[in-house]
Amino acid sequence: MRIAMLSEHGSPLAVLGGTDAGGQNAHVAELSAALAAAGHDVRVYTRRDDPALPTTVGDADGYDVVHVPAGPAERLAKDELLPYLPEFSRWLVDRWRSGNWQPEVIHAHYWMSGLVALTAGRQVGRPVVQTYQDLGVVKRRHQGAQDTSPACRIASERELGCRVDRVVAQCSDEVGELVRLGVPRSQIVVVPAGVNVAALAPRPGSAVARAAGRFRLLTVGRLVPRKGFETVIRAMAPLPDAECVVVGGPPGALEADPSAQRLWALAEECGVADRVQLVGAVPREAMGDWYRSADVLVAAPWYEPFGLTLLEAMACGLPVVGTAVGGLRDTVVDGVTGDLVPARSPRALSTALRRLLDDEPRRSAYASAGRERAQTYSWSATAERLAELYAEVAAVRRSTLG
Repeated sequence: MRIAMLSEHGSPLAVLGGTDAGGQNAHVAELSAALAAAGHDVRVYTRRDDPALPTTVGDADGYDVVHVPAGPAERLAKDELLPYLPEFSRWLVDRWRSGNWQPEVIHAHYWMSGLVALTAGRQVGRPVVQTYQDLGVVKRRHQGAQDTSPACRIASERELGCRVDRVVAQCSDEVGELVRLGVPRSQIVVVPAGVNVAALAPRPGSAVARAAGRFRLLTVGRLVPRKGFETVIRAMAPLPDAECVVVGGPPGALEADPSAQRLWALAEECGVADRVQLVGAVPREAMGDWYRSADVLVAAPWYEPFGLTLLEAMACGLPVVGTAVGGLRDTVVDGVTGDLVPARSPRALSTALRRLLDDEPRRSAYASAGRERAQTYSWSATAERLAELYAEVAAVRRSTLG
């Protein structure tokens, strides 16, 4: 099939860990690669944020990335992009109507991509599949006044869920949130994101070097409050035999980054600065070496739609400890592949980590069970399920138009 992926702020070519560059970017990149490997013709449409970018870039994994001129060709925070969405839609419609390539299905990632996809898709008569990545109602619940999302976000997400051809939820928790939002259950299908099990398989000798004599705890993600890095740092005080490595942040030096400064200050305050290391952004292809360097992967978000880093760690044979929120409750089998603890509780997190670090057989058992579970989340399986969904909605749309 000819598949258009819309990811207005999440380019699959971006370096992960920077502003607004995280799980969505990796999700779109891996899904597009898996669909291309299965023989589909995939084009990812994302906003041009640099005037030097060519219109189309062919990725080595077999899909194209198309940079859409919508708004200024500079990096903008995703919450500033709403005014440029009509321009994005118009450009797509003009290109698809005048060019020799038109999608059979459009898959939108994030709510603003959904607005673009719905407008353009209706004009060219193509079905739209929507993945939210995260939901405004959940973000507002946890961030309150700190939520910078446009005021129309929650209403737009409700409208999208009722008007697109199908909504793809990534976990059972998201299904409940969507139904409470007003999206018909019949519109929703659960297709979890995948993990690149081949790239992340355990490989002796390939880990990032580390000093001897301490356990290494690894935590990964953008340096935003909801990821819970403060909780992890506070949990380090009762663990004097462990170090914490934080992977994520903007590309380049962290010294000028306010979020990194805040975490360093907290580590000083907690008396653990000598055992907390911030390494900044890491290329996606190098993440396996970081996972393999650790003893435990820690993920302590306040909320999380899926929990990709835990699955990646499990694929590497790493035991995990995470908070019992959102998609993590689906990803981690508590007491089998890892431990789940309450969110925002440094004491509960520290207690779980202490128990795990002191129990090598338990860590080994979690690692083995985690590797087995990660196999069921392969991107090839995810791509196959979504390709079936694409074919289904495309067939319905053709019969409607016919």
